[in-house]
Amino acid sequence: MSSNKSAVVVKGLRKRYEGRYALDGFDLTVPQATVSALLGPNGAGKTTAVRILATLLRFDAGTATVAGFDVARQPAQVRARIGLVGQHAAVDEILSGQQNLVMFGRLFHLSARQAARRAADLLEQFDLADTGDRPLATYSGGMRRRLDLAASMILAPTVLFLDEPTVGLDPRGRSEVWQSIRDLVTFGTSVLLTTQYLDEADQLANHIDIIDTGKVVAGGTPSQLKAQLGGDRIEFIVHHRFQVGRAAAAVSRLGVAEPAVDLDTRQVSLRVSDKATALSAAVRALDEAAISFDDLTLRRPTLDEVFLHLTGGRAEQEATA
Repeated sequence: MSSNKSAVVVKGLRKRYEGRYALDGFDLTVPQATVSALLGPNGAGKTTAVRILATLLRFDAGTATVAGFDVARQPAQVRARIGLVGQHAAVDEILSGQQNLVMFGRLFHLSARQAARRAADLLEQFDLADTGDRPLATYSGGMRRRLDLAASMILAPTVLFLDEPTVGLDPRGRSEVWQSIRDLVTFGTSVLLTTQYLDEADQLANHIDIIDTGKVVAGGTPSQLKAQLGGDRIEFIVHHRFQVGRAAAAVSRLGVAEPAVDLDTRQVSLRVSDKATALSAAVRALDEAAISFDDLTLRRPTLDEVFLHLTGGRAEQEATA
């Protein structure tokens, strides 16, 4: 096994489908005991990358290691150290939570006693002990997803791949799954997450890579990615539509670029470099110009804005990934 301290290392990965590259020079590093998120439009290659790293799909060029083992040359060693939670639950609706986990334990060649003990431990870990004897049909969406996570942890994998783990869940269910993922990382599991929910990546990820047309186009912490769009903004809505132009002129010297105005909403937006002083300075400038306003806020760019900026807002149909 390699001494590399990263849980996943990918360099120059390529995968071709029917004349086009689903992955084309894809690079990725997932540090140990962290959550790394992979974001991208449909068809960008997210699921293809996860399937390759989970040894479910061969690739054409490049290198990939998971938990220190080569994905192409040592697939059995990789499979012994990973867990995978796909977009659709793998648990049985008829069985109880406890029976599902025992079944998975037996499939992983645990003895009946070992499987029962592991099931009990996982039900406790994922806060399902009180409902372990209930049929899955009585579980909420969040509970089913947590059981799915528990099933992926039967052998306590070093690396866990989560492919759209909260699709279709309500806010409470998503919050339950998020907490379970945080707990796993606390215990040392390394997580690679693909998600279509940018707030999910913002909440969970230590590092985010944005993939488009088969390669990473940007990466960093959520704060670093947001800073690429120019940092903080002051936004305010003036009381009267005819005052929008005067308001923009009054605060223009406070920003690092010309204010953006929207006459329909009466909003003025100003990118600033020093948020500590810009907000109070904007209030003074509007007061001196005798301009009344209905709302004034200071905010950072969102991941949604970063995503749309970097990918052009594409939502191509995902043919193979």
